[in-house]
Amino acid sequence: MPMYQVKPISGSHIKTDLPTCMYKLPNIHAPQGNCCTSEHAIQNGEVDPAVKALEARQDEIMKKLYNLKAAVEGLAKTVTTPDADLDLTVSSSLCSHSPSSTTFKGLSDLDTLLGKDLGALRDIVINANPAQPPLTLLVLHSVLCQRYRVLSTVHVHSSVTSVPPQLLSCLGPRHADSYARQMFQLGFTLIWKDVPKLQMKFSVQNMCPIEGEANVARFLYKLLSPYPSDPALATLVDSWVDTAFFQLAEGSAKERATVLRALNSALGRSPWLAGPEFSLADIACYCCVLQSGSASSTPTNVQRWIKSCENLGHFSPAKLFLQ
Repeated sequence: MPMYQVKPISGSHIKTDLPTCMYKLPNIHAPQGNCCTSEHAIQNGEVDPAVKALEARQDEIMKKLYNLKAAVEGLAKTVTTPDADLDLTVSSSLCSHSPSSTTFKGLSDLDTLLGKDLGALRDIVINANPAQPPLTLLVLHSVLCQRYRVLSTVHVHSSVTSVPPQLLSCLGPRHADSYARQMFQLGFTLIWKDVPKLQMKFSVQNMCPIEGEANVARFLYKLLSPYPSDPALATLVDSWVDTAFFQLAEGSAKERATVLRALNSALGRSPWLAGPEFSLADIACYCCVLQSGSASSTPTNVQRWIKSCENLGHFSPAKLFLQ
């Protein structure tokens, strides 16, 4: 039994016409089989402005989605590389040229060296101090761009207060398709950061960081060409690389003079430091001679060798950087 009764306040005979839709819009889709003659999509021979606006909006949304995807992938790299936190994205570039088969005799396979590509961009992250720019890496980056499709990016870390303009653009201008990371084979991310030694990280799950410009140069060079199969020749290459960085780059004036005499003697017996073929030894020694300021006062054989290196065209980034 109800507690109380209330009389109805309206009669049951009232009828209300409800709308069948919230609002009406003209049909912008063409009839099936006649997409080019829709009276709504085409007016007076021209596409309806509403259709154009819709297409432009869709393109803009897709571009934002690609940018968002690239940003998320970048954040994922930061999560797996804790000290590679970034504050300012400066530039990205795509390098795609024909390989220089005359310089590098052997071919390296990225899948063999870095693991099979499972869809994510294989990104090499390098932390470098702007007070000591790695000229060797700029040269190797230039050569990598001739062999692979490389997405190159420069960032500035919060530990660095200011970076010269030439360092911000050292890997080239930003590419229009840099948001489409799936277009590239290899990522080359350079972070200007206050670090005591140059450091490279590739896969924090599978390998430890690599420290020192010489060791990073060895890693990058193997992406271009395998080391000599002859152990003695491979040891000779490594010896010249160490000599370049420890004596030419960091040694005293007396040590540099000794190395220049050794270079002159070796280059009197062969066109390149490790024999008849160009190698990492030539890249390392050339960059260190250039950076030490000794290029103008070198012996005759070294002068000839410097010109031979410059004729290859790989050393333009390093040479322009010091001008």
